[in-house]
Amino acid sequence: MVGAGLVAVAALAAGVFLTTQSDTDSGLVQVNGRVESDQIVVSARVPARIADVLVREGDVVKAGQVMLKLNDDGVAARTAQAAAAATAQMAQVRALESSLSLLRSETAMLTQTAQAEVTAAQAELNRLGVVAQQSALERDRVKQLADQGFVGPQALERAQVATKGALEQYSSARAQVQKAQVNRPNARLAPERIASRSAELQAAIAQAEMAQAKALEAASESKELTVTAPVNGHVVARYINPGEAVNHGVPLYAIADLSKVYLKAYIPEPMLGRIQLGQPAQIWTDSAPDQPIDAKVGYIANRAEFTPKEVQTRDERTKLVFEVRLYPTQTSQLKLLPGQPADGMIRLSPDAPWHAPRH
Repeated sequence: MVGAGLVAVAALAAGVFLTTQSDTDSGLVQVNGRVESDQIVVSARVPARIADVLVREGDVVKAGQVMLKLNDDGVAARTAQAAAAATAQMAQVRALESSLSLLRSETAMLTQTAQAEVTAAQAELNRLGVVAQQSALERDRVKQLADQGFVGPQALERAQVATKGALEQYSSARAQVQKAQVNRPNARLAPERIASRSAELQAAIAQAEMAQAKALEAASESKELTVTAPVNGHVVARYINPGEAVNHGVPLYAIADLSKVYLKAYIPEPMLGRIQLGQPAQIWTDSAPDQPIDAKVGYIANRAEFTPKEVQTRDERTKLVFEVRLYPTQTSQLKLLPGQPADGMIRLSPDAPWHAPRH
């Protein structure tokens, strides 16, 4: 929402005076100027149409305060579509997760059941094999006795029927073993099905993440339709009107950053060597003549310029001067407003007593 760019707020320099010898003799340098501040340009982040202007020139705004609202039906449609796609993709992910969990449970049960069936069938086959073998031995014994006349034909027939039944049961048990062994390879294929389903799930998760990213991007674009103040400040310019169409990067407002105010003044070239960065200073305003604001020298121009034409005498306007800036301390800077005329006192000697500016 905020187009970057810190530039100095243009301020009138009317009433700028140069230092006087009496000031320097007292260990203080008096300067005069106007309060300025850094300026932040608030720009459009999405192409849209101005729907509602809530802040105008001259208003004081707080960081996060809504300044204007933009309208773009396309952004709203894309946001809704992206959100729906993300929801649908997540539903597919949840469905695949449930399916994979169920498949794993079924696979474990299938593997266990198949192995149990093979084990049981093999045990039954082994048991019936013993029964068939014993039955065959009994049949042979009875036949031998029948051949010797010790038993009748009925006994031999019963032994033969019993042997036949035992062999049929053995044959059936062997078929069951073969069937159980056929089912066991199906259980062995289950891990492959799990791997395949897992791959489907991972692909769905990747698609869901992409859909979610698009949804967040669309939501962010939608959020850009509400323009808020980036800092506490004073609105110095408004560049748009309701109903106008704007593109990305088009300036909407200019805000003077009230957290970065300073007194801009000028010193003559002969005084340059006595002014140093960090020197203590005070700023005096007409609105609070008995409440000086603690400050320090925070900027000294490295290039001379002719005294601004707003300086009161023609002779002084021909002199070379250097711009200086006095920055108030953090506890006092909120007392100053851009454009406000003010006086500054710079302390050259550590023991020099402060006094009010002389007019």
